[in-house]
Amino acid sequence: MIGFIIWVIGVVLAVKAVLEIMRWPVDGVKKLLVAIIILLTSWIGICVYYFWGRENLPQILK
Repeated sequence: MIGFIIWVIGVVLAVKAVLEIMRWPVDGVKKLLVAIIILLTSWIGICVYYFWGRENLPQILK
């Protein structure tokens, strides 16, 4: 049961991250690629996005 709860939290955070990524003023292909990487890498991708990528990735992808 605990594992399921952790999995659900991970899915919710990943979807939230993808929705934030889709609002970036960046090329659509780059946004889609980053969103897929976040979803495929699960908790590692979420951690990287929230601790580093949220501020830095939009400037890097321009």
